[in-house]
Amino acid sequence: MKKHITIACLYTLITALLLGLVYPLAITGLAMLAFRDKAKGELIVQNGELVGSRLIGQPFTGPGYFHSRPSAAGTGYDASSSSGSNLAPTSKVLIDRVKNSVDVESTGVPVPIDLVTASGSGLDPDITPAAAFYQVPRVSRERGLPEATLRQLVISRIQPRQFGLLGEPTVNVLSLNLALNQIR
Repeated sequence: MKKHITIACLYTLITALLLGLVYPLAITGLAMLAFRDKAKGELIVQNGELVGSRLIGQPFTGPGYFHSRPSAAGTGYDASSSSGSNLAPTSKVLIDRVKNSVDVESTGVPVPIDLVTASGSGLDPDITPAAAFYQVPRVSRERGLPEATLRQLVISRIQPRQFGLLGEPTVNVLSLNLALNQIR
């Protein structure tokens, strides 16, 4: 019996060391070698200051900026509370929140769904090209820039489907707003 307990404890210790320490360090090391930018969270630094990540959404509420999707993560874009709202399509709370968002964004043109509904994680950094184009008139009016200039900016920031067939085209809101700041 003592021999079995000793073997079980040794296997537990070896497994804990291999899978809890060696394997994570090896994978992290490989990721840093092969995908350095991605392994560090695709952080964006401008003028020596961290401005965000390409992978985690941020709230942009100013009228002169393109807005992100609403977030259901904690108090908004809180990575430690990542989750969807878990509200059913018939939920009065969800219906009221979407109605209020539509009222805020509405210009007489149908509002793209991703501007009024949160993503599954609540941290989505991207919007659809339709959502970005929808916001062009507001941003143009607030910034005093021609709509054609902003449409070209959106077009230049559209990320195609992965491998040409996975997912949908998207626009990273942080990247778009940083490019917008470079214009004016």
